[in-house]
Amino acid sequence: MTDASIDLRDYIRDVPDFPKPGILFRDITPLLKSPAAMSAVIDRLAAPFEGQNIEVVAAAEARGFIFAAPLAIRLNAAFVPIRKPGKLPFASHSLTYELEYGTDTVQMHVDGVAPMQRVLVLDDLLATGGTVDACCQLLEKCDAEIVGCAFVINLKGLGGEQRLKKYPLHSLLTYE
Repeated sequence: MTDASIDLRDYIRDVPDFPKPGILFRDITPLLKSPAAMSAVIDRLAAPFEGQNIEVVAAAEARGFIFAAPLAIRLNAAFVPIRKPGKLPFASHSLTYELEYGTDTVQMHVDGVAPMQRVLVLDDLLATGGTVDACCQLLEKCDAEIVGCAFVINLKGLGGEQRLKKYPLHSLLTYE
């Protein structure tokens, strides 16, 4: 099976009423079980960024890590994990951001990125864009240059594209 012949939608399972009633969850675990589909995902995520001198691929835990590490290798870039508080063992930069009900915080090591490094921010899914927006703000606080944001899935209509409109966005699958 060639990369072009793989329909990634065949590897996304719809789970109704998860994690609560009225939510249709897009489950990526069938995709993770297929080496051919995973390879296609990495190829397709990398394609628009090849030749753009990406120096760092950054991702928030946890599912973003699954795709970010192989993408970083593919782009010959570093991988920088962005984590929840208390998960990193070294001195960290932090950014607290607003949620619909409350706040959350993301952190990365102080030596995660250098000023003016070209960074691609990756997550498995774009919904409201809050986590990726916080990651971008944290990276920009360190004077990194955000080259773009990439996603396996974009849940259109939840506001993520609008929230991240100042960055080039690349998504493999879009669901209305």
